[in-house]
Amino acid sequence: MKNLFVKLLSISMAFGTITLTSCDSDDPEPITGGTTEVMENLDAGILNGTLTEDYTLSSTTTYSLTGQFIIDDGATLNIPAGTKILADNGGTDVYIATLMGGTININGSAGNPVIMSSADGNPGDWGGLTLCGKATTTAGVDATAEVGGFIYGGTDDSDSSGIIRYLQISGTGAQINSESQYNGVSFYAVGSGTLVDNIAVINGDDDGVEFFGGTVEVSNLYLENNSDDSIDWTEGWNGSITNAYISNTVEGFSTVFEGDKDNGNPQFNNITAVSTVGGTALQFKKTSGGTIDGLSLVGYDVDLDMKDGGATSNVIFSDGYTPVAMVEDDASTTDVDESVYTFALNTSAVATVDLSDFDWVDTDISFESSLLQGAVTGDVTLDASIAYVLNSSYIVQDGGKLTIPAGTKITARDGGTGVYIAVLQGGQIDIQGTATNPVVISSASASPGDWGGLTICGNATTTAGVDATAEVGGFIYGGTNDADNSGSVKYLVLKGTGAQINSESQYNGVSLYAVGTGTTLENISVINGDDDGIEFFGGTVSVTNIYLENNSDDAVDWTEGWNGTVTNTYISNTVEGFSTAFEGDKDNGNPKFVNVTAISTVGGTALQFKKTSGATITDLYLSGYDTNIDMKDDGPLANVIIEGVAATTTDAYNTGTQVDISTWTWIDASL
Repeated sequence: MKNLFVKLLSISMAFGTITLTSCDSDDPEPITGGTTEVMENLDAGILNGTLTEDYTLSSTTTYSLTGQFIIDDGATLNIPAGTKILADNGGTDVYIATLMGGTININGSAGNPVIMSSADGNPGDWGGLTLCGKATTTAGVDATAEVGGFIYGGTDDSDSSGIIRYLQISGTGAQINSESQYNGVSFYAVGSGTLVDNIAVINGDDDGVEFFGGTVEVSNLYLENNSDDSIDWTEGWNGSITNAYISNTVEGFSTVFEGDKDNGNPQFNNITAVSTVGGTALQFKKTSGGTIDGLSLVGYDVDLDMKDGGATSNVIFSDGYTPVAMVEDDASTTDVDESVYTFALNTSAVATVDLSDFDWVDTDISFESSLLQGAVTGDVTLDASIAYVLNSSYIVQDGGKLTIPAGTKITARDGGTGVYIAVLQGGQIDIQGTATNPVVISSASASPGDWGGLTICGNATTTAGVDATAEVGGFIYGGTNDADNSGSVKYLVLKGTGAQINSESQYNGVSLYAVGTGTTLENISVINGDDDGIEFFGGTVSVTNIYLENNSDDAVDWTEGWNGTVTNTYISNTVEGFSTAFEGDKDNGNPKFVNVTAISTVGGTALQFKKTSGATITDLYLSGYDTNIDMKDDGPLANVIIEGVAATTTDAYNTGTQVDISTWTWIDASL
């Protein structure tokens, strides 16, 4: 955030004769009551005490918030556009609160927002803004707030606490005790008669906004680096939020959303949340829930967390999100009935709200051009001179094209299933590596399972049918165009792929879903994948020159009737516990393999065929495997043709010419 109050202090000096310097050299002590004293201090540019009558601030005065400023029942505080309020770094003793029956009218504008902040805008400097209303809450009538001991809650769901328009509030979240902190803006049983439009909460040390029951609706909400939850609600709040942009660039925050207790089914329309530091997006406790329409999440490790094992049916995604259970590797959660999910949806990277919609917010937040995340909707060409970081999903949409020139290095964040590159049906990828300058995409440590990998979805045929749903990402694939073109991939090195989605599914190094013959795939190396090196789900695409080293499951896997050709395959297994060199499954599309070398130093199984799958293989060389041919489901050996004849389970298959990789100097290129 820009240091707003470098500007504010200069303004304050300019108007010193009517603001702070109009006081004696000894500043007045905080006023805890007394109408005359409060009004005099307001006239002097000081907010402190309890306002018991109507007052309008001046936009030409920089006000100093020196303590508790409370708007009492029956009083109205008007804050015109352009007003600036500088809060002392007084922690929980410095805040603004509107009690039940009180009214605050913040009338900022896009050109002149109202600013409330401490001098530096650092998290926890002061309390924030609290509104108490007379709407319903499951806490009951005349409940006591966890902050300030304020009374809130009634029976009037249309109650009005005033107007908040174009407010930027920074540096809030002072800690009361180990359990409670102030939020940027706290809404206690605030009713639907309250107008809230265009609020920005930046650098709060607790929540950005929190709703304690009530029915208030909010539109155009900007939330940046709030340390706990960006949006929090409880006590049956059943209002709505329309158009919210949320960013998390500081590690250690809690969530984007946190819903708690009874489900009032609040509505959320057009929510975009972006993280550069992983974390959890949506969390629901107890039986809480909501209805969400137009959601875009980018960069989060966990999309949905049902903290107490609540029913996912309480959370309605009108865009068709499907929660897919994730493997929870945090041992600390084993004693908690908790379920975490990623979403099966291929459009989640398309922002529904744009950062430019909040150009009235004074912030330095930006996402470096070296950060790859979100959606590719037009033609995007990377720059080989830039060290890129793949922070999240990076999804090439229908009609989009991603070009990656020779020599480009991309470091994938160790973010598991939340980090991958995908090309959707109708999208294209053009990886232009060369033998001397391959494209490298790897996690920093290149450890198995660090990130997802590369997924391409096409319109070719598959036995799964037209518009099938992929097991990874929920992507749609499959059509009737066997000549479909998803682009070109040449000289690509992938390391550390294979993040595990759940007990049944993992990402592969390269996943090819119904990819057609118009797609070019040449010279691909997949090393240290925690699942398959390359897997074909139907389609007709062919590949030339693939190097597959120590992929934990299968080096080459295919299913759904894939019937392309792979020419020159070199497989190396030197780590125990892998599955197979080849695994074919389901219907036999009779794919062809020309020149296959697979060498193991740790035994294991070479070629495995499930169901009725098969292939035609020529020039096969196997070495070091305990089992060369495994017909897993006793399928017919006649489906597996090796060197022109049906396979046997006893042949050594060691007479083929080994694939010469001595000239493949690019295969182990590093970041």
